[in-house]
Amino acid sequence: MMISLMPSTPSAAAADTPSAGHPATVELARQHAVEVLTRAAVPSPDVDAELLLGHVLGLGRGAVQAAAITGRVLDAEERTVFAELVERRAAREPLQHITGRAAFRSMELAVGPGVFVPRPETESVVQFAIDALRAVPIPRPIGVDLGTGSGAIALAMATEVPNAAIYATENSVEAFIWARRNFAESGADNATVVFEHLADAFHELDGSVDVVISNPPYVPDDAIPRDPEVRLHDPSAALYGGPDGLDVVRHVSVTAQRLLHRGGTLIIEHGELQGQAIRELLTADGWHAAATHRDLTTRDRTTIAIR
Repeated sequence: MMISLMPSTPSAAAADTPSAGHPATVELARQHAVEVLTRAAVPSPDVDAELLLGHVLGLGRGAVQAAAITGRVLDAEERTVFAELVERRAAREPLQHITGRAAFRSMELAVGPGVFVPRPETESVVQFAIDALRAVPIPRPIGVDLGTGSGAIALAMATEVPNAAIYATENSVEAFIWARRNFAESGADNATVVFEHLADAFHELDGSVDVVISNPPYVPDDAIPRDPEVRLHDPSAALYGGPDGLDVVRHVSVTAQRLLHRGGTLIIEHGELQGQAIRELLTADGWHAAATHRDLTTRDRTTIAIR
């Protein structure tokens, strides 16, 4: 997608750009960043400006807003660093790559080049897995995350269902490095991550797993994402799933049948137009009660089936 830049008026630029000889307030820096990010078509320029300021100042977003109101002044180094970060974001580098962190449910995960940045819509997908684990009538339910990426889904299950045993697999070297770091930082001693292709994962658990979840690559090969943050920065292996986008979903179906006991639950995240195709695929594979659920934006997002 080509980004169309709208020129600002000279008076606005002069008013908003802090001069080198005069310290800028947080509010002036914020206003200027919002203008720059808006011209670059960044989707949420005000939020991103405040989060970048918070990253530079070591503050949360609310504290940045308070600093803007009270007239806090940025020193020369803070101004320089902030300007560099705004320039990177205006070039459509993902915010999470710039800050090195991604929020997911109650966690903050380490992310960067080589790993898929977890999305807000996946928070509702993992809720199905959390609910299913909590409903298992045994002291130590078992959950498996196939293709964990940063570890977001697995660690959400492990931290929010602490009596569960959670296992995750990842076969991208770059993503596995990030996952291993996040597993270590989480302190969740009930979570295990291994470097292995999901088709070969956890044979020792065959027939004993209660919940399997996966957010596989599901973008069809010829469907190029519009957003530069996705198209240019998310790893291709985490995006593209073959001609119809379902190649990895087929592997997930086979592996989950092997892992789950009868009555166990499979949960798959997918694109908004893939629900019917995935239900048909799972039903043909012998799964029961396949059903698709919408996310908070009313788009089909999650399909669940019973072993």
